[in-house]
Amino acid sequence: MSEEGVEELIDRLQRRRRAYEEACNRVEEAGEDRLQRLAEYYREVTELFDRYESRIVSDGEGEVDMEAFIEYQDELAHFFEHLPEDLPHREDFEAVDDMMHERYLKHADFQDAREALSPVAELVERLDERERTRERLEETRSALERERQSIDERITEYERLIELGDADLDAPVERLREPIEAYNDAVGTAFESFTRDASAREVLGFVESTAAFPLVEYRQPPDDLLAYVRTAEAGTESIPQLLEYAEYSVSKLDHYVADARALKRSVATHRTYLQRLDAEPLTIGWPPPAAETLRFRCRELVSVVARFDPPTSVETQLRDVRALSRREDYERLRDSAVARTQLEEGERKRLKSGEIQTELEQLREQRERLSEVLSG
Repeated sequence: MSEEGVEELIDRLQRRRRAYEEACNRVEEAGEDRLQRLAEYYREVTELFDRYESRIVSDGEGEVDMEAFIEYQDELAHFFEHLPEDLPHREDFEAVDDMMHERYLKHADFQDAREALSPVAELVERLDERERTRERLEETRSALERERQSIDERITEYERLIELGDADLDAPVERLREPIEAYNDAVGTAFESFTRDASAREVLGFVESTAAFPLVEYRQPPDDLLAYVRTAEAGTESIPQLLEYAEYSVSKLDHYVADARALKRSVATHRTYLQRLDAEPLTIGWPPPAAETLRFRCRELVSVVARFDPPTSVETQLRDVRALSRREDYERLRDSAVARTQLEEGERKRLKSGEIQTELEQLREQRERLSEVLSG
């Protein structure tokens, strides 16, 4: 929202705050308890009018519902029998009682009754007006609260951009990227060989074992699939072979496995899971995490990767990646990598020109203004 839009909301809040205060004063002048008491009886009798009028009037527009007419007279009599003697404007209510003692009632009689109660209605309206102005005030306050939240989010984003802009965008980030890419490529190749050559039992057993390492986020094997490869002879086949078997018809599959239907049931239903098993959870993302996180992740990966017995070079490259976190310039290089990844070209230009800093100052001023108004 523009600054003009915010000021318009603030003006509206102030107007509605004044309107609510005036409505509260009008209620206080007449007496809160007095008005609430009047409102109780006024609403009760006018609800009777509204409920019965169309059914019992004899203006020729329809037949009179005599049963409803009798009910109305009984309820009206009960109402006036219990009307307190000390009720303010009792005489206005009594005037209504006199009007309703007719053999036949017309719309005009109800109109006259409502007119007789108009002094009471005007007083009760003070309560209604207070409620309406309160609702409008709360509506505007909520709009301003939402705008303040939106401004907070924009401030956070601009502060993040400025923090990124402080990074050295010309720093030699390849000193981090090259060892990480070398490890990622090597572990990817090694894991591909593992899933191609090892048995499904070994591969899924490996994946299951990673549950003990929270920083290695493999999706765990489905229970029925894991149970199948552990107990069935077909579990000694590789995953590519099992996926091929899953494509066979039951009659053809009977020539290759002892229980074709069990394989179809356990493997075919989890085809997508098996096809998506890859080395991604074993890789290091780019830009890399903070130094301490990288150290912990590499420590877990050293233990995990060794479980599928990759070439020695993979573990060596992983240790090279872990060594990066001990570099004195690691955070500077990482900040540069983060900035290059997250800053768009337009944002870089706006940072360089000072436009974002100027907008941030304006947003902070708007937020301060909103907070001041909302706390008032």
